[in-house]
Amino acid sequence: MRILLVEDDPSLGEGLRTALRRGAFAVDWVQDGNAAVLAAEDGEFDLVVLDLGLPRVDGIEVIRRVRAAGNTVPILVLSARERATDRTLGLDVGADDYLGKPFDTPELLARVRALVRRSSGRAQPTLDAGGLHLDPATLEARWKGRPLDLTRREFALLRLLMEQNGRPMARETIQKHLYGWDEDVASNAVDVHVHQLRRKVDVGIVRTVRGIGYALGSASETSE
Repeated sequence: MRILLVEDDPSLGEGLRTALRRGAFAVDWVQDGNAAVLAAEDGEFDLVVLDLGLPRVDGIEVIRRVRAAGNTVPILVLSARERATDRTLGLDVGADDYLGKPFDTPELLARVRALVRRSSGRAQPTLDAGGLHLDPATLEARWKGRPLDLTRREFALLRLLMEQNGRPMARETIQKHLYGWDEDVASNAVDVHVHQLRRKVDVGIVRTVRGIGYALGSASETSE
């Protein structure tokens, strides 16, 4: 899952990016409202975490422009503005949730997971498919009851494929959801992650879709 973080405070922004990445999210961080509007046009984000007090373009105006463009990406507002009118305005112009500063990181991550879950149409906080069980809150994964020792990227890849309910995803799309702009990515990075998942879980757990990329499989299937 890929998040656009919009925060002009360098210290807070760095802390938020680190916390979100530890939660197995790919994060792209911009520090002004104009950059946020341009980044949102990419259309590849699963969530926007947005400060309101931004240079160049205010956070409220960012929300207006994103929604005016028809972009339905979930937006979580972070703001030190304590007036109820500010919170109401943010929600009324198109934000999906509001968290006041200062805040606890665990609550932020819980709200992020809830918004992502809601936007994907899931009611349950965990993911289950066949013998797979993933808990995004604890980053715990199990295969037929057996705990899996997955890296952050492997967990993110498995979560991404499980969210698709068997629908195939292109390699390029998978890569965009696993890595941020500022991260070095090898050309075969997705293939390497898939190979490691097959070794740790089951050879058929990720199937190759010719000419497209990958999809969630099952232990009864044989990958190509």
